[in-house]
Amino acid sequence: MGAITVITSGKGGVGKSTTSVGLACALAQRGRRVLLIDGDAGLRSLDRMLGVEAELVYDISDVTAGRCEPVRAIYPCPGFPGLFLMPAPGRDEDTIPPDVMRRLVPLLAPYYDHVLIDSPAGVGMGFLSAAAAAQRALVVSNPDPVCVRDSSTVRRLLEEQGIREQRLVINRFQYSRFKKLGCFEDLDAMIDESGIRLIAVIPEDVQLAAAFAKAHPAPGRSSGAMAYARLAARLEGERVPLAPLRRL
Repeated sequence: MGAITVITSGKGGVGKSTTSVGLACALAQRGRRVLLIDGDAGLRSLDRMLGVEAELVYDISDVTAGRCEPVRAIYPCPGFPGLFLMPAPGRDEDTIPPDVMRRLVPLLAPYYDHVLIDSPAGVGMGFLSAAAAAQRALVVSNPDPVCVRDSSTVRRLLEEQGIREQRLVINRFQYSRFKKLGCFEDLDAMIDESGIRLIAVIPEDVQLAAAFAKAHPAPGRSSGAMAYARLAARLEGERVPLAPLRRL
């Protein structure tokens, strides 16, 4: 049975969907079979980022309403071998209830090595739905005080949902900007304030963002793609050191 991971943030605009796609692609490049579920009802974006928008007929709400079998709402992503997408509903009112997610996702997981669930921003029903079936969580934060405070809140809410295996992903990191802002003495201070153990630092990478905006694979040697490759390895239990922060 594939490991089920929710990718969340609490705050919008931190690059959570880019992180979901980047990690999913990195796992697929390791030869894994990956299902990415878009949990952002009404504001779905992963179908466009992964090049399946033109093919989209059914989404997860069609499955839960009995309008189609699960396989008809799961799309192979062109250019990303091994990666499959289950799109979110087009309407916010079609958000899947948490109890339905708890039944559906474990039925899909045996067919994949990893199931990643991209949570919407905020901590409302969409967040509860995305987290409902998860075994573990990646909490995405930018290196600023507001994001870190929100990460701490999300940590507590995930614990209330029974998800105690949580890891922090610091996204859009740029060492010179981090030092110039001076909001935290160092990265350890940021990690301590969030209360979540660090698993990855993802640098600001315009190349990667541009590639995903065009539904293209990220350049293999870009700083962001290499950071997601390291994250994928750590998620699978490998001991991979952090890249030197001064180079990010």
